[in-house]
Amino acid sequence: MKKIYIICGILLFIGIASGISFFLIRDANAQIPDNMTLMTQDKEDFTFGENNKKIKLVEFVYTHCPDICPTTTQKMLLLQRDLEKEGVFGDKVQFITVTIDPYRDTPEVMKEYMTTFEIKNDGNWLMITGNPDNMKEEQIKIREVAQTFQFQYRDPGNGFFVHTAFTYLIDENNKYIKKFPMGEEFNKDEVFKKIMKEI
Repeated sequence: MKKIYIICGILLFIGIASGISFFLIRDANAQIPDNMTLMTQDKEDFTFGENNKKIKLVEFVYTHCPDICPTTTQKMLLLQRDLEKEGVFGDKVQFITVTIDPYRDTPEVMKEYMTTFEIKNDGNWLMITGNPDNMKEEQIKIREVAQTFQFQYRDPGNGFFVHTAFTYLIDENNKYIKKFPMGEEFNKDEVFKKIMKEI
């Protein structure tokens, strides 16, 4: 009987280790498609494969979010100030906010979101949405970008999205480095240290 318990324990450990390894490998291989073009808050095309070669912190939000999204953006704003003090924000680091609700989050709404948080519209922090003239296709593209990082979301019908809660650090080639919790669990000091280590 003791041997059975030992064997079961070993099998359970192997199963858990395999599962963890799967998620680590999956995340490490995540990379935004180079040819994915969406629209900025200034109604300019943004193609992930053609943007500046910078380390990027990517957050997925929707502007009607009552809690976790604005909390994350606020904490990223504090992180931005720390990076500016080091002289790396804009030069070596860029923030990207992608809406998961492009129907409501038009370029104008995304620009208002920037104004609300007093984010400078200087190209160093981009607000990404879909082209209102081709919304169904744009929604598909945004979901494809989100799924690259296994960021899951859905609208249960009341306009308040259910979504996973991570931000993502990617390198100059849009390849995954590390993910961090959103909301109150977003530790700007931890993210700061990781960014500075990667530069």
